[in-house]
Amino acid sequence: HLYVASMHNTMLFFTEKGRCYWLKVYEIPEGSRTSKGRAIQNVINLNPDDKVRAYIHVRDLSDREYVNNNYIVLGTRKGVIKKTVLEAYSRPRQNGIMAIQIREGDNLIEAKMTNGNHEVILAVKSGRAIRFPEHTVRPMGRVASGVRGITLSGPDDEVIGMVCVENESEDILVVSEKGYGKRSRLGDYRITNRGGKGVKTIRLTEKTGRLIALKGVTDTDDLMIITRMGLAIRLAVSELRVMGRTTQGVRLINLKEGDSIASVAYVDVENNGGEAAEPLEEEPAEEVE
Repeated sequence: HLYVASMHNTMLFFTEKGRCYWLKVYEIPEGSRTSKGRAIQNVINLNPDDKVRAYIHVRDLSDREYVNNNYIVLGTRKGVIKKTVLEAYSRPRQNGIMAIQIREGDNLIEAKMTNGNHEVILAVKSGRAIRFPEHTVRPMGRVASGVRGITLSGPDDEVIGMVCVENESEDILVVSEKGYGKRSRLGDYRITNRGGKGVKTIRLTEKTGRLIALKGVTDTDDLMIITRMGLAIRLAVSELRVMGRTTQGVRLINLKEGDSIASVAYVDVENNGGEAAEPLEEEPAEEVE
């Protein structure tokens, strides 16, 4: 993730166990563009058995109007979603605070800041996604456990990503574990009631594997695709043509036998790290129900 921030802005770090930690930008050790940086657990008071899963850049936690008119939306692996007014996070504590009560067998995977008028998209491993208005999720206290955002298709299904969008200027990009991906218009995902199973977001086969990532993208974005064997390629979103929601997509990366996609992340467009992606190999864009 790349953030442009003032030295006096604040970063909020959210962990898989549902805690939130604060750090002023000026407290982050400064490094060069090419330096590795420091592990987050070395700059915040993180419990040894916990991991940071999401982070948000906020402007001014002392601005009452700002903190009372913005929200933090949290999503979990088991499909739970929760919205809390930013004001609840405006009083930093050294040891962090509880941001969401995580239910047994679940963990936090994503956090987004919104203004109350966004739409939420959740996608699951089984290849489905749901889109619903943020206002259908009422604000809750920090220690609440949240409400159902999407219904999983089975015990081995799980949420792999959450996107919050304010308008249809962004497209939706999904990536499968065997290196296939697809860019579709947000409008292809009809708005439904929160808590349902959603609609098909990609045609999954044995060749594609299950869904691994969901991103909101525009032509100006660059992404880094990283595999479990350590291969990393950089991909300009502008190289991906828009395809139908239920198609299989295109091969984004050629994987070695036994390798799979580990993560997909936004990267600085001025940073030339990572190998350039090879020309995309398109599969027939067969539409299915």
